[in-house]
Amino acid sequence: MKNARFNESITCCYLYIITKYGYPPPAEQTGEYLRQMKNLGFSSVELEGIRKEHLLSVYAQRNEIVSALAEFEQTVPYFCAVLPGLSSPDARERKENLALFRKGCELAVLFKAKGILDNAPLPPYQFPHDIPVVRHYEEEVLLSAAFPADLDWKQYWKDLVATYQEACDIAGDQGLTYQMHPCAGVLSATTDAYLYFADAVGRSNLRFNLDTANQFFLKDNLVLSLIRLAGHIDYIHISDNGGTKVEHLVPGQGVIHWDNFFDTLHSINFKGHLGIDVGGSESGIKAIDEAYIATARWLEKRLIANQRNR
Repeated sequence: MKNARFNESITCCYLYIITKYGYPPPAEQTGEYLRQMKNLGFSSVELEGIRKEHLLSVYAQRNEIVSALAEFEQTVPYFCAVLPGLSSPDARERKENLALFRKGCELAVLFKAKGILDNAPLPPYQFPHDIPVVRHYEEEVLLSAAFPADLDWKQYWKDLVATYQEACDIAGDQGLTYQMHPCAGVLSATTDAYLYFADAVGRSNLRFNLDTANQFFLKDNLVLSLIRLAGHIDYIHISDNGGTKVEHLVPGQGVIHWDNFFDTLHSINFKGHLGIDVGGSESGIKAIDEAYIATARWLEKRLIANQRNR
């Protein structure tokens, strides 16, 4: 299977690298990560800059990454800049993270991406220590969080909306969409929450990065989400889930009803990218290469079937 080329609309998500090398994985090895995704057969890949140190490290080697992408004939449809400080109640922290976001957008443009992606806004939690550097927040972690005693929610919401309006404008000036990724504990974790937030922000380039496993775990009806979010989604993270915990499984290993999902995807005329988002320490997948190859093959069959039905 080495060097086979999967359909360019099927993207290898950065979770493949995170599963192999931890969170965040060493940014200095980005060229090697691209080589490994190429060897799996992916011409479309996801890259990330995870908080300040990791993002700046990716930024420092941006020219080498561009050269590697050209060598491996790969594209990066979406670049992910993980910046939880954008939703901080501290104005200085928000300003610093907006500056980092600008660098993330610069990277996205350099990589010729369609958009920049981040987790949806994190509420103003106060953890026993700093914000944990984790991909998602376990229930025990969320339960350990408090909120500032002097929190003025109306003012916080006003500042939050203004910050994300500015971020959308920064992205929009570069011709980028701004993708909101849902996960447990964030303010736009579900379809309802995203639509409420999008209405407040009021920017046409704000998008929802639908994530099948995360939303299924949160009891968000995936078919109804597709119907309601038509026009708001052009990038979907694909993985299965058993319904009882956060996990990102190979399709068919959970309980998501995929026939209904893909029928609806076809009916809303979705033409965006499907990112394979399988893995993570919470999923217990040992043979991660095989998991990504199997999912890509499965997706290609789905895409072929949809094309025949058009």
